[in-house]
Amino acid sequence: MLEARDLRVVYPARGGRAPALAVDGVNLQVRPGEIVALIGESGCGKSTLARALTGLVAPTSGQVRYQGEPLDPRRMRAFRKQVQLVLQDPGGALNPRQNVFDAVAEGPRLHGERAGLRDRVHTALARAGLRPPEDYVRRHPHELSGGQQQRVVIAGALALNPAVIVADEPVASLDASVRGEILKLLLSLRDQLGLSALVVSHDLGLAWNIADRVAVMYLGRIVETGTVEDVLLRPRHPYTRALLSVLPESGERIVLTGEPPDPTRVPGGCRFHPRCPVRTTGCDTVDLPILPAADAVACPEVTP
Repeated sequence: MLEARDLRVVYPARGGRAPALAVDGVNLQVRPGEIVALIGESGCGKSTLARALTGLVAPTSGQVRYQGEPLDPRRMRAFRKQVQLVLQDPGGALNPRQNVFDAVAEGPRLHGERAGLRDRVHTALARAGLRPPEDYVRRHPHELSGGQQQRVVIAGALALNPAVIVADEPVASLDASVRGEILKLLLSLRDQLGLSALVVSHDLGLAWNIADRVAVMYLGRIVETGTVEDVLLRPRHPYTRALLSVLPESGERIVLTGEPPDPTRVPGGCRFHPRCPVRTTGCDTVDLPILPAADAVACPEVTP
């Protein structure tokens, strides 16, 4: 449904700093009816990749493909109906002066789809779990809880009947008690409507609960990808192992030194080597290839 091919996004130099390499040669697929979790630390390029996949950031090189066809600027309007972005801060995503009806109806109105607008808005709200929709359409964002605000944002995406949702940290700003409800909603939308989804998060628990496949990102690159069971139960890359080690049941804690490198100063060789607890000679000069057969990264310390 949605694919990145050798996607690269470089932000131009500013204030005397070098250009920032936000996304570097990413290959990623979201298949029909599939939920893919994109996991990584803050600053690794996840949100930039999400925005590039939804047409909000222009790639420096590489391609975004939808249903097998390269994204054409002439077809961008139709593409944006089919691929919707859900932002992480529902309070910031909603206009405080708009009521719920206008917030959900904004997309169809922008695309000139005003026929049957009331029924479309009510259906989207009901699918997002706000029932009966008549109780919510005249409310404003300040009258809603955080979970209800996020459901309104999701309803705004559903109002255009998309095929793919790209959700950027959809539960990061919500209480723990509400997160499960939103994740359950994403699963039900996949099952009932056949939606595909890319869910961006730093939460490994989210990946385990809703994803079919996981892609782990570090400093602009996908370092490991595979099924949920392969990546979370049998991680092969040292970075993935370090992320998983923070879970209570993981056993020994792996503490990484320092912060993720600055994207304006990407280290040579394997870009994880400055923080890697198992680095060996040559890691600073030789980058790690992706092994297509194993769908994971080769590392001197990891047995294929």
